Amino acid sequence: MRAVAVGAARYADRMVDNPPGANPHRPTAAVAPAPGHGGLPKTTSWPNWLRYLLLAGTVLLIAACALYMAYELGVNLGVEALLVGTAAAVLPVPLLIGAFLWLDRYEPEPVRYLAFCFAWGAFVSTAASLTVNTFWAGVFEEMGLPDALTAVLVAPFIEELTKTLGPILLLVLRRREWSGIIDGIVYCGISAVGFAMVENILYLGGHGYAAGTSEYGPATGATMLFGIFIVRILLFGFAHPLFTALAGIGLGLAARSARRRVQILAPLAGLILAMMLHGLWNLLPSLVSATGETLVMVYGYLAVIFPIFFAMVGLAMWLRGWEGRLTERTLPGYVRAGWFAPPEVAALGSLGRRHAARSWARRVGGEPARAAMRDFQFAATRLALLRDRMQRGLDTSAADRERSSREEQQLLTAITGYRPYFTARDPQTPAARWDGLHYHLKLPDGSVRQVPAADEPVVPIPVLLASPAYGRPVYGSPTYGLPAAGSPGYGPPGYGPPAYGPPAYGPPVYGPPGHGPAGYGPAGPTPPAGAPTSVPPPPPANP
Repeated sequence: MRAVAVGAARYADRMVDNPPGANPHRPTAAVAPAPGHGGLPKTTSWPNWLRYLLLAGTVLLIAACALYMAYELGVNLGVEALLVGTAAAVLPVPLLIGAFLWLDRYEPEPVRYLAFCFAWGAFVSTAASLTVNTFWAGVFEEMGLPDALTAVLVAPFIEELTKTLGPILLLVLRRREWSGIIDGIVYCGISAVGFAMVENILYLGGHGYAAGTSEYGPATGATMLFGIFIVRILLFGFAHPLFTALAGIGLGLAARSARRRVQILAPLAGLILAMMLHGLWNLLPSLVSATGETLVMVYGYLAVIFPIFFAMVGLAMWLRGWEGRLTERTLPGYVRAGWFAPPEVAALGSLGRRHAARSWARRVGGEPARAAMRDFQFAATRLALLRDRMQRGLDTSAADRERSSREEQQLLTAITGYRPYFTARDPQTPAARWDGLHYHLKLPDGSVRQVPAADEPVVPIPVLLASPAYGRPVYGSPTYGLPAAGSPGYGPPGYGPPAYGPPAYGPPVYGPPGHGPAGYGPAGPTPPAGAPTSVPPPPPANP
């Protein structure tokens, strides 16, 4: 028995990122998630009236800027050029947004926040930038200075500042939604995609189609439109997202740090780098115009712009893999406490493993099981990010710590509620339960065999059952210390025991009544008014 326990502890210690024996935050009684929310808690503490006021103000600001930009572009380009430019500028948007969504597949951001960043960049940032750039262009003209100064000295400053301001507001008001650098790159990149779309309407519709049509006719306008489309979108469509992604890295570092200095200096440094790169980008054509040397632009792109672009792509890919491996570094503490089985954590380490787990769930339980596995993976990732946040000391107030504790409880309860859709349903695999130290396999003859954890878990099964088929396990590990015989509780301070049985009013149903276990959604009971939502305690241990 002792050798088995030590083997399980070494397995968890090898994966875990925090020091062995560190006691994580202890959740209290688990709280059942509300139907229709995917088992995931709300994390805002703002009063409702203030939330509605901020939402209304934001919507009105974006709408006003959108009307202003539509008026300005319509007046300057004409209706026909505006429609043609819009149709051409929208074409790359799905591809660029799809690239950022692919980058954020481990823990997708809420659609409303992504839409906010896109709308902010498309309308608020463009409106402010157009106003400021036009003003300074007039100032430079009156002073007899070249127009290129606006592109080099003014545009990079105001455009990067306003594109980043939307994600900055999101970080200030919804800091708990930020899990790291990937989120900063995604939010800032999508804001830049919105900005580039509207700016491309001006170039494609105005400098391309309208200019060519007014000079030589529609055929020339279409030709110029196509040429600008190749240069601005096919070749250099990554420019604005690249610039603003540098600021996003700074915002992501600030979101992951509890140090006040980092929270201020990291976004500032990222924003300055974005402005400098944007200024260099605009400077190269001006140098070509002034010197007549086309090689200046070629060398600038090959020596500076493209290396930075590929470095950013490599960094984003590495960060994406790091976010997936975060579960393997953070969740093993929950493995020791019995909340997760080792194969479940191993199955979260890469997108390939997650896809294999969903395919397995569909094979053993149909589409409802696949949907439950998907939500299980999302909730587990949220739990790992929350655990990482707690370990970094980002919850500086008692209210934040209480909110994290409540969110941890709700995530663990939701995870427990998803399992019955796909556990103990594979006829080729014996029923199994993980107790934090070893497996209990129930063989066809009814006997139960205790099996230690393997060095390399087989994914995605066996997994922890939602019902105590073999009695209550003891939660703890040799590192934490096993409770004495007859002692109350489930071991030393740590995670607390898993909740047995599905929550009374658990996660949303993934199919018509009867697809999931009893007690879920329409197939289960409706909670009466004032009914408690906590999960009943586990039954006593078998003698």
